[in-house]
Amino acid sequence: MADQSQRHPRPGEHESGKELKLLHFIYEQPDIDEIRGNPQRVLDLIHKFEERYRFMNVGAAKGKIVTDLIAELKPHTMIELGGYVGYSAILFGDAVRRAGGKRYFSLELNPEYAAIANMLIDLAGLRDFVRIIVGRSDKSLHKLFTSGEVKQIELMFLDHYKPAYTTDLMLCEQLGMIVPNVSVLAADNVLWPGNPPYLEYVRSTVQQKREAAKQGPIKSYNKEGIPQRTVQSFLGEDDKPSFEVLGNPNLVYKSTLHQPEGLQDAIENGMENLKIGRRTEIRDGPESASGWSPARPIQRLR
Repeated sequence: MADQSQRHPRPGEHESGKELKLLHFIYEQPDIDEIRGNPQRVLDLIHKFEERYRFMNVGAAKGKIVTDLIAELKPHTMIELGGYVGYSAILFGDAVRRAGGKRYFSLELNPEYAAIANMLIDLAGLRDFVRIIVGRSDKSLHKLFTSGEVKQIELMFLDHYKPAYTTDLMLCEQLGMIVPNVSVLAADNVLWPGNPPYLEYVRSTVQQKREAAKQGPIKSYNKEGIPQRTVQSFLGEDDKPSFEVLGNPNLVYKSTLHQPEGLQDAIENGMENLKIGRRTEIRDGPESASGWSPARPIQRLR
């Protein structure tokens, strides 16, 4: 009988149950004891499995953009929205740990994917460092904040339900988790399959956001320009955010796209700065007539 651990999936087997097949493929490797505790070996096996299956992983090229950012910023904690089967949690969690960080939070909606991710993270030796939280991203973010586990965003990777990019960011703003000179965001899939509402939001001016805020809190997802298959593949066509959000209109994001050569998509990442005149600083001030603080953080996306 052939050794099943060495068998690649056939070309026609690229959809049904592929996540569970990945788990079996990795855990049935004959040198499993040598793989244990080695994040890179686990990632390499995922890449090998991907030769026949299409997976929703960030991949090596775009992943390097984020790992370089981690090495530069050295965050104590990092959050990812959308963990899938654990590829990014292993790649980025290992990078955060090597940079001296303390904790990596991976927020995943699907409990089956989360279970697979937990087993791969355990195999990679990151079980005590990476924590997977199962459930809706907005509820999980709110709980992390209200529990006191995470009071501010240092580095957050967005790769989940595309219509939720904007509302989840606005929720973080509203909770005070987005902090000038501290918070950095990295958003995947902004070009393909595309996320026009998110790009429009992070590129809006203070005035534009204040005008939009006059319409009241956001109660539904903006799905304009987002492919229908993306909208329907997670929460469904009629789903709504768990919270009504206004965000913080005074936070302005200066954005830059990073598109690795040969890829359709790009990663957009950024850092909060407050610019007043020619100086870069943070300054508290009285509320304006509209009820918002006049401080204007600029998110610098490198």
